[in-house]
Amino acid sequence: MARILVAEDDPSVRAFVVSALTMKGHEVLAAEDGGLAAELAEEEQGRFDLLLSDIKMPIMDGIALALEVASKFPHMTILLMTGFADQRERAHGLDALIYDVITKPFTLADLLAKVEDALAGKPVEVVSLARRAMQA
Repeated sequence: MARILVAEDDPSVRAFVVSALTMKGHEVLAAEDGGLAAELAEEEQGRFDLLLSDIKMPIMDGIALALEVASKFPHMTILLMTGFADQRERAHGLDALIYDVITKPFTLADLLAKVEDALAGKPVEVVSLARRAMQA
């Protein structure tokens, strides 16, 4: 399975995400803000398959974290999370660096499906179209 770095400042969301990903067999390291996540990425020399980060966090937000991680570890897939529409808009400028943005609140199934798609490198447009067709 994959090595995943989670950056999330909300303790309950962080626990939910870590628990869900661990139960799926992934090795998960978690940080409570972007600054600590950047330090973990550096300490681990970028040995993560995926960075899953909230956008709005203290110390270093998810956008700054994504920029730093992408510049140092371009092989790492980056998936962002947010509950704020304005933050989602900020992330759209990073289309070349990030895989996608998950909108909070999300279900366990949504989270696991998006992480699986990101790890598999499935094109976001294809995934979105397929899901819409299944729901119709």
